[in-house]
Amino acid sequence: MASFNSLKYPAVLALALANQCHAVPVYSDAETTVTSAPPFTPSTVPVTNVTEHGPYTGPPPTTTGALSTDVLAPSIAAHPPEPYKLQYPADGKLHAPEPAPYTPAGGLGTNGSEPVYRVQSDFDYQSIALGLYQEWIELDLFHYGLATYPVEEFEAMGLTAEDRYLLQFMAEQEVGHATLLTNMLGPQAPVQCTYNYPSMNLREYIDFSQKLTRWGESGVYGFLNHLDSREVGQLLLQSISTEARQQMIFRQFEGLFPMPVWFEIGIPQSWAWTLLAPYIASCPQDQTRLIWQNFPALRILNQPNAARINGSNAWNETLGDYAGTLTTEGLSDSDSCINSTVIGEKCTAAITHNRTNPLSYPGRQVFLEWDAPGQAVGPNNSYVTSTSARAPKFAAWVSQLNVTYTPLQNISGNSAFTIQPNMSTYEGDPAVNGTMFLALTDCDLPVTPFNLSMINSHVNALSVYQAG
Repeated sequence: MASFNSLKYPAVLALALANQCHAVPVYSDAETTVTSAPPFTPSTVPVTNVTEHGPYTGPPPTTTGALSTDVLAPSIAAHPPEPYKLQYPADGKLHAPEPAPYTPAGGLGTNGSEPVYRVQSDFDYQSIALGLYQEWIELDLFHYGLATYPVEEFEAMGLTAEDRYLLQFMAEQEVGHATLLTNMLGPQAPVQCTYNYPSMNLREYIDFSQKLTRWGESGVYGFLNHLDSREVGQLLLQSISTEARQQMIFRQFEGLFPMPVWFEIGIPQSWAWTLLAPYIASCPQDQTRLIWQNFPALRILNQPNAARINGSNAWNETLGDYAGTLTTEGLSDSDSCINSTVIGEKCTAAITHNRTNPLSYPGRQVFLEWDAPGQAVGPNNSYVTSTSARAPKFAAWVSQLNVTYTPLQNISGNSAFTIQPNMSTYEGDPAVNGTMFLALTDCDLPVTPFNLSMINSHVNALSVYQAG
């Protein structure tokens, strides 16, 4: 009998299947994974593990002071706004032809020219070099924490193996950031140094890291939109956005409310360098030097202590360093928020905590002491603190979008007190909050976030204030 080949008669096959079978679902794994070698993987900058930490003990530096050239004036003069900035109607309508479809007229770097990702001025170079110094210390600091403190101490603070890996990953991020900035600076870019951290337990280390990442982040915000190279600014923005997350993570590690402000602070480069330089012990002899000023240290005698249940009830509870890092020495179990199990008091590591007792509050009396200028600081003790200000009269509270001055009272030598102000950025947002900055000045110069550096010639000393 002859065979019947249904493949020659597809209609017959379809009819047969329709008459004899019900539809049966067929399951299979989608084959969407394709493996291939990447055509090119950019290399990272060479990194070494810093194995020595401590103060500089080498010979006296042969070069001292900030990098400098001819100085044209003692300060930048204030001018009225540029007239064109007040001319655009801002009425929601288009006022010029579109250079391309769906493209409004205006903008910088939008004319189709090929981007060039390199610094374009002394301002650019010195700002990015400062950022690179910060990236290098963060790389070391994160590794230092993992290498110094045993697992048991992390777990006692509520930090698990996954949290420790997050700290390791943040160090890996710093390799990428250092590579990026090095490539934009070129062959004379600053390299790794050795560092001098305070003697700290793990709780104090977390607080120090939280403060250090604050001035690292804020230091970039202060100059980012002043860069001549818009292309460099774009890449730096994508880097500092990651750093902002790091700062918030350290707040969460510390048991603080993660983001108690509506806006983050931008500070001048000299403020960031003032706070960073004391923790750099030594750098290679041919290291690129910086132009930025080092201001004298300001010590807040009753700096709020985030390890306390009542953090505002603190006196001389810091390690005495520029950052005002908290100390847990002498803190009783009943006063420590780590030991509390009460909601509103406990401060173990968490996504968020909301304190019943605020770290600070309007009307708080804040006691201050400050150093005279002329102290050797920074890499190889080769930078010197200085100020061009007259005698201090005001405390400048620099937080969010505000600079608010309060008078210094009971000034005696290099000590005084002032009163924490009561002001808001907008209704519902107390301006003095989070990890912010406090400076002493000789006048109450009006400044805003975009021209805050105008205050520098009036600054006597500065520090970090742990307002919330």
